[in-house]
Amino acid sequence: MASESGTAVSAGPALRPLPRPRAATRSGAATAPPEAHAVADASDGGARIAVIVIAAAWHLAVALPAVLRAGPGMAFPAVVAAGWLVTALVGVGAGVRLLRGGLPAAGPLAAVLLVVDAAVVAGAGERFLFSTANWVWGGLAWFFLLVLWQRPVRWLLVMLAAHGTTALAAVVLYGATAPADLSRAAMYVYGTSTLPVAVFVGAAALTAQARGRAATAAATLAVAAEREAAERARTERQARLALVSGTAEEVLAELAAGDADPADPAVRRRAVLAAARLRRLIAESDDVPDALLHELRAAADLAERNGLPIDLVSVGTPPELPVEIRRGLADPLTAALAAAEGWARLTVVAAPDEVVVSLVTPEHDGPDEPATGGDGPVEHLHERDGEIRWTQTRWRRT
Repeated sequence: MASESGTAVSAGPALRPLPRPRAATRSGAATAPPEAHAVADASDGGARIAVIVIAAAWHLAVALPAVLRAGPGMAFPAVVAAGWLVTALVGVGAGVRLLRGGLPAAGPLAAVLLVVDAAVVAGAGERFLFSTANWVWGGLAWFFLLVLWQRPVRWLLVMLAAHGTTALAAVVLYGATAPADLSRAAMYVYGTSTLPVAVFVGAAALTAQARGRAATAAATLAVAAEREAAERARTERQARLALVSGTAEEVLAELAAGDADPADPAVRRRAVLAAARLRRLIAESDDVPDALLHELRAAADLAERNGLPIDLVSVGTPPELPVEIRRGLADPLTAALAAAEGWARLTVVAAPDEVVVSLVTPEHDGPDEPATGGDGPVEHLHERDGEIRWTQTRWRRT
């Protein structure tokens, strides 16, 4: 089969398009869809903001006024003030990093906070050991959360254990070993550690739960969407099959009853048209890269099997089109091919925003093809000049 320009595409059975390769699938039940990660990120983002606000409020509204009130009465007020400033800088850096979706450098920042912890306890002195001027008792644990965000909870427990050890060492060194002092120290350590741990663990648990529920919901919706699409495709296919089968059954019934003559060209055209439409209907469900060309090949292949020499010429690559558009482009050409005599040339010219399908055949005694204008998404034109018949369908993206 020859062609004048473009890419020649055989309509015969030897050049069938290869099936489209199946997409590779990721294995592992732990892999969550993007929707689940988006929900988890939203939950985690809210928890980050909450921890940043708590740490900033405690540092500014509680620790700073207490340090200013205590002033020179502390053993080393400059050390306490410097510790407050360093902690504020660590909090700002970690907070900005968290708000931008990243994670701070946990190791170096945690070491800095532990040094500040020991320095402030020593700088506050014995007089302010249990005072809010010794602000690391209640406020430093929130900064632990900032620098250890999304790290294993055991890291936070180690930091809190080091923090408690520093407090216990200060109590022993300052001689505050009376039962009341030891009880007070224990309550301080317990009270300032449990809430940060609860927030840290709770935020991680809520994020994981949000991710899991979103993944389950996404999977459920995907299954429901696939089921709905499959049901819709089955219904549409049954309707099209009923329409095509009705035409074929009508011709077969007339032949069986003797009401139609197999030698009659009109009867033969009706039979060929029904077979071509059925063939194209089957081709619609094939998973191929160029669905429109594949459906046109099916119609051209049937025409060639019936003895009609046909050239199928393709220029450009058709975009992916819905079934309704492809049907509007192919059906008039299928009907014209069923009535064609002598030879035929089928041409497909495709661009990203336009597809034109043309069929040229010699003039014959068959009926004219009805032509439609541009009311629908596909235009259908049909002309004859006494020597040839020209049928064209055109789709433009709107």
